[in-house]
Amino acid sequence: MRPEYYLLLSALLFAIGAVGVLVRRNAVVVFMCIELMLNAVNLTLVTFSRINGDLNGQVMALFVMVVAACEVVVGLAIITAVFRARQSSSVDDANLLKY
Repeated sequence: MRPEYYLLLSALLFAIGAVGVLVRRNAVVVFMCIELMLNAVNLTLVTFSRINGDLNGQVMALFVMVVAACEVVVGLAIITAVFRARQSSSVDDANLLKY
């Protein structure tokens, strides 16, 4: 397969994730869309790594996966705290953390 197909798929996945982040109000769905965007970036990094013939893109993709895993742990902890306080996982209820 040609690398352009992988880049096109990556752009499509990133666009779907971006629309999901902008449109949805549920915090769990927003995190899933952010993960979709990070996976699209990983696909792009691995594709360019394959095109250039080195491993730099794959190493960066590994670091992105580690950061994404940490982001999910912290994000779900915050969502759980907001849900326990407000009984809702809406993004609009996140202003609870201001006080």
